[in-house]
Amino acid sequence: MALTPGYGETPLFHDELSALRPGVAAMLGDPITKAAVYDFEQGIQDTLAAEFLPAVADGSLPLEELLSDHFVRDLHARMYEELWNWGGQLRRLELNIGVAPEQIAVALRTSLDDIAFRWTHTDDWTPRQLGIAVHAEVVRIHPFVDGNGRSTRFLADLVFAAAQEPTVAQYNWDIDKGRYIDLLRAYDRHRNVDELAAFVGVEPT
Repeated sequence: MALTPGYGETPLFHDELSALRPGVAAMLGDPITKAAVYDFEQGIQDTLAAEFLPAVADGSLPLEELLSDHFVRDLHARMYEELWNWGGQLRRLELNIGVAPEQIAVALRTSLDDIAFRWTHTDDWTPRQLGIAVHAEVVRIHPFVDGNGRSTRFLADLVFAAAQEPTVAQYNWDIDKGRYIDLLRAYDRHRNVDELAAFVGVEPT
């Protein structure tokens, strides 16, 4: 999902700068813009995709592992801990979104277990719906300080790939951001992933 035009040139705010790992500021230059951070994060994600997608394809990274709280936390850490001090760390502060901090660990594990059980024992979802369900549910929990959307869209990509036999399609996240957020909020209310899954397009791999 691309940056909003003009947003990328915005410098980081003070609280964001204070969350950077030591040495990162010198590497990214002065002033540090949101575009520079976005590019750094995208480079890390591209590297991880080159590692994980072949592992999904050859079965060494199975769907069962992707649908685990351990993998979600490890994925977030690998995406962000090189840059931010909150990478891989569960949120400890109360926000106006997400579950209460003391409920995060249990909610994340239980929700992923429920999704895995439903996928295994019913035919409710297509692979396309499964990946979006994982994304929407983890976003609803909002387990991390930041990076919840990006990391769970990547997680959805991996789950979608793993659920197909063979993998012939991938999500296209070039979508209207306002409508996407509205549908995530709607999912938070009714827990039905159908409309969101239909909204996020797919394309051949």
